Amino acid sequence: MAKKSYRPITPGMRNKRTLLNEELTGHAPYKPLVSRLQRSSGRNNYGQLTVRHQGGGVKRLFRKIDFKRNTSSEAVVESVEYDPNRSAFISLIRSNSGARKYILAPRGIRVGDRVGEGENADINVGSCLPLYKIPVGSSIFNIELFPNKGAQLVRSAGCYATLMAKSDRHASVRLPSGEIRLVLLNCTATYGRVSNDAHFLKRDGKAGIKRKRNIRPTVRGSVMNAVDHKHGGGEGRAPIGLTEPRSVYGKKVNVRTRSKRKSLKHVVRARKR
Repeated sequence: MAKKSYRPITPGMRNKRTLLNEELTGHAPYKPLVSRLQRSSGRNNYGQLTVRHQGGGVKRLFRKIDFKRNTSSEAVVESVEYDPNRSAFISLIRSNSGARKYILAPRGIRVGDRVGEGENADINVGSCLPLYKIPVGSSIFNIELFPNKGAQLVRSAGCYATLMAKSDRHASVRLPSGEIRLVLLNCTATYGRVSNDAHFLKRDGKAGIKRKRNIRPTVRGSVMNAVDHKHGGGEGRAPIGLTEPRSVYGKKVNVRTRSKRKSLKHVVRARKR
């Protein structure tokens, strides 16, 4: 993917770098699949802070993505579009019955390509199949954890997982973090890799781009006043005066919140060995 750098006419353009996404078709979003995004960040109507480090930004329209893909039909790709709500691109597909929906676009997909869904679908890039129909060693994304719940894993730009092995009931999947996890064979996944794999090469160049994304500055607690944070107060770089770090609400941080009973039961090899 080609990159574009800018002449430093202004200080904000000195380190700015954008991507030339030739695969995007540039269509306006399909209106029946678009809704307004209700924000919960920033401050509420009482002026109270509801979510820290968020607020402002440009308005966005939410694209309804089909993460289940539980039909048994073939569809043709009509467009590849940019989605401001995620790092990956999305594709508008039209099935043989005429129904349209948005899916996560795989890498290399083009307008006019055909993608399938269901256990009888052909193994093409962008096709969604159960894990027991996908060959071992394939690159997959958009993976379900529970059948018919919808994809929950491997949905960011450029990510992919590898189908390592299969047993009678489970499939071993190596996730992008290096974790190897057991997933039920009845769960579905999409063949290929997520699009926009050069997303990490993009540079904003100035802080105003972050503000347009609804991201406000994050300030360390040790530089705040004592009334604002548990780490605040003192003269200069004073120690926090606690046995362990605390959040702004007084709770302990650096505590593992992952459920061992539910989540770690199917982990074969952890990402942190």
